[in-house]
Amino acid sequence: MEYNYIKALHLIFVITWFAGLFYMVRLFVYHAEAKQKPQLEQDILIKQYQLMQYRLWYIITWPSAILASIFAYWMLFFTESGKFWLTQPWMHVKLAFVLLLYIYHGKCHQIFKQLQRNEVRNSSNFFRIWNEGATIILFAIVFLVILKSAINWIYGVVGIFVFSILIMLGFKLYKRIREKKNN
Repeated sequence: MEYNYIKALHLIFVITWFAGLFYMVRLFVYHAEAKQKPQLEQDILIKQYQLMQYRLWYIITWPSAILASIFAYWMLFFTESGKFWLTQPWMHVKLAFVLLLYIYHGKCHQIFKQLQRNEVRNSSNFFRIWNEGATIILFAIVFLVILKSAINWIYGVVGIFVFSILIMLGFKLYKRIREKKNN
């Protein structure tokens, strides 16, 4: 029974962590686009985006990442079910994707710090593509957890690459539509 409560809390904080990451990178897009506006608009928009980013990052995203990690650790190392899952090959692959998620989160933190200083080093298009990184990681982790198979995850990874290609094609189409609309 304890395992199910811990798992529920872990899932809640994983969901809020991903929600924070998705919205944070969307704010990065808006921030980068605001730098292209006239100075008066820039001053208003960038100040607001920095405040929104700060609150999202430190009130939702970071606490969610920490709590998701605490409950995952508790589930894996202090329950019988967790100890069993640690022996499974699919879990090792899943934990590799979780490590990739921590790296993604860390890079988002670097970008967040730059944008708090109003240093925009990437384009809004870069941030749109960057936003798909979390989506790909999410797909990989969910498929691994649901399928619970070290073999079937290969099909999932192939599916992720196909999905990534579709996202890139969709992004290029969206970019063309925006360019036509602006002209």
